[in-house]
Amino acid sequence: MSGYEKPSRGWGFCAPSPVLLLSLLTAAPLGLLGEETRQLFEFDSTNMSDAASRPPGRSYPPYSLANFSWNNITDSLDPATLSATFRGHPVHDPTGAFANGSLAFRVQAFSTSGRPAQPPRLLHSADTCQLEVALVGASPRGNRSLFGLEVATLGQGPGCPSMQEQHSIDDEYAPAVFQLDQLLWGSLPSGFMQWRPVAFSQKQGSRDSAMPCQSSPLHPTLAYLLPQSPIVRAFFKTQDHSCAFNLTFGAPTGPGYWDQHYLSWSMLLGVGSPPVDALSPLVLGIMAVALGAPALTLLAGGLFLLLGRKRDSEYQSIN
Repeated sequence: MSGYEKPSRGWGFCAPSPVLLLSLLTAAPLGLLGEETRQLFEFDSTNMSDAASRPPGRSYPPYSLANFSWNNITDSLDPATLSATFRGHPVHDPTGAFANGSLAFRVQAFSTSGRPAQPPRLLHSADTCQLEVALVGASPRGNRSLFGLEVATLGQGPGCPSMQEQHSIDDEYAPAVFQLDQLLWGSLPSGFMQWRPVAFSQKQGSRDSAMPCQSSPLHPTLAYLLPQSPIVRAFFKTQDHSCAFNLTFGAPTGPGYWDQHYLSWSMLLGVGSPPVDALSPLVLGIMAVALGAPALTLLAGGLFLLLGRKRDSEYQSIN
């Protein structure tokens, strides 16, 4: 398969094929659109009752991902599924929190349109990538710890990428989640990042293990404080403007990391315009039945009255 395909906005003269996308991501987990995950946060929400509080509890010292040791990517590279997994733990771990745990970034490139088997089943198109973040087996520093990630991305001119919320009545693929969040680069989007505001506290994601995912507003940050990724410099040259935002997973009540010491969240990255969810066949069927049944009832009633009057007119008066 060729490493280059048709031109696309945001990639200069060419858009990467799935193989090239996977190669880029295996070089830098979040380098596709100039994004870098910087820190893993942990908060103690024991005495918190308001899920919308900022910050969501007492903050522990964050884990800097720049100080993590990562596995050899060739051990998990799977050309058949176009996927690879980065798995790491802190180089210095005096508390032993990651003695039996790890933070993993699983990246997967796609060559066709479709949906993954696992929730939230984001709709993907060709030349897009999914990133799944999973915290597994690490010992929390509090009884009801909430975790979060800091994500930094390149800005556009003096401003930051636009963040949008999309709402839908359709929740077939992500039960009880009626929202899709996305970042857009450019007026005619040259790139996008999409995610549903939900994470899961069990490996087999389900409605029972769903946790809210809350994002902070984008804010400008100093570029010289960010890690200088070679893959970012190669594609985006010298950038002196960047933005950052935080993601927090879970709430003081309900499912949480404390259930099975597991947390997963996923997002979609791509170039060009983002894929747009259409109403699923299930919802279309329900709508057809809901709207069609009254119409059929009215039609049947009208026919009954019409035929009834016709039969009455066939009788002649005996007078």
